[in-house]
Amino acid sequence: MKKLTLQIICFSLCLIFLSSCVAKRKYVAARNRANENEKEIANLNGRINTLNGTINDLNGNITGMKEKIGELGYENQQTSNELNMNKEQIAAQRQRMRQLQTFIAQQQQATEGLRKKIADALTGFNSNELTIAMKNGRVYISMQENLLFPSGSAALNPKGKEALAKVANVLNSNTDININIEGHTDSIAIHNKTYADNWSLSTARATSIAHVLIDEYKVIPKRLVASGRSYYDPIAANETPAGRSLNRRTEIILEPKLDELMDLMNNGGMANGK
Repeated sequence: MKKLTLQIICFSLCLIFLSSCVAKRKYVAARNRANENEKEIANLNGRINTLNGTINDLNGNITGMKEKIGELGYENQQTSNELNMNKEQIAAQRQRMRQLQTFIAQQQQATEGLRKKIADALTGFNSNELTIAMKNGRVYISMQENLLFPSGSAALNPKGKEALAKVANVLNSNTDININIEGHTDSIAIHNKTYADNWSLSTARATSIAHVLIDEYKVIPKRLVASGRSYYDPIAANETPAGRSLNRRTEIILEPKLDELMDLMNNGGMANGK
């Protein structure tokens, strides 16, 4: 009986020991798994922190890119507005150019018409007495000394007055013309009781013609300008008698008024670029 009891006790102790060993192995295994889990969790937390940092960086980049996109959008709008303004300015300038070209063509046509009227009015005079030409959009009536004045004088000849009467008829029917009268001499110096030098003679001759046009033929005074050029604007060499004869002349220069052209340039914006 005692022997059986002892066996039971031994068996029970063995069971207890075996149970203890199994439990310890399980504990160790569980502890190892826990440690591994903790390491994995730490690694995951580290990756999460890294990813969070990356996400924050990306969010910052996205914010910066949004701001840049906003700036580029504003710049693009400004550029678009400027392009539209430039297109409008170009269109306006083209329109003004067309207006100017049309106006200039009309002025040229009117000037040519005026030249023809003057030429028709003065058909009875010879080419050695006067010539008519167009230069730089102006009509030049060049009258020689032998038609207008005695030598060294500013008193008009009857034939010279006849020519001026025909010119005045054209001028009075074309009131939109400015009139410049220029006296010219040759290079031989003059000095007499009336005129101290060539300047005085050339100016006196221009003024004499202006007075005849105004006083006798009723040309409006404010349309006229009279000046003397002495011998400083020759059209031929003063070394020969023929050249000096050509230089002794008085020119009536007819110029269309350009008020409308100036208005187009200034008010239209060509002068200031608007």
